[in-house]
Amino acid sequence: MTDNLPACPKCSSEYTYEMDTLMICPECGHEWAPAEEAADTGATGERVIKDAVGNVLSDGDTVTVVKALKVKGSASGIKAGTKVRNIRLVDGVDGHDIDCKIDGFGPMQLKSSVVKKA
Repeated sequence: MTDNLPACPKCSSEYTYEMDTLMICPECGHEWAPAEEAADTGATGERVIKDAVGNVLSDGDTVTVVKALKVKGSASGIKAGTKVRNIRLVDGVDGHDIDCKIDGFGPMQLKSSVVKKA
């Protein structure tokens, strides 16, 4: 067993162990692949956010919504094909990593998995 295993990204426990290609935390039960974690970070150590088809997104990009989205408090949701300009990448809650303003809806956060770079 090696002594230089990474700490758990969820609870920061140092008691992680390897099982095949996964790392496992016995305290919180979180499982992750260290290869995926390395692929999600760029050369500078920053997190790389990709759209639904795998294009890398950056601040100021224009994206298109790829599927219809329901919006609480609105009779109509956001239609597929809606363009969103000047996005900002953030560390949001529940995977919402794009901060933007949508015409007719106002400011909101979107998941990168429901948009495509325009």
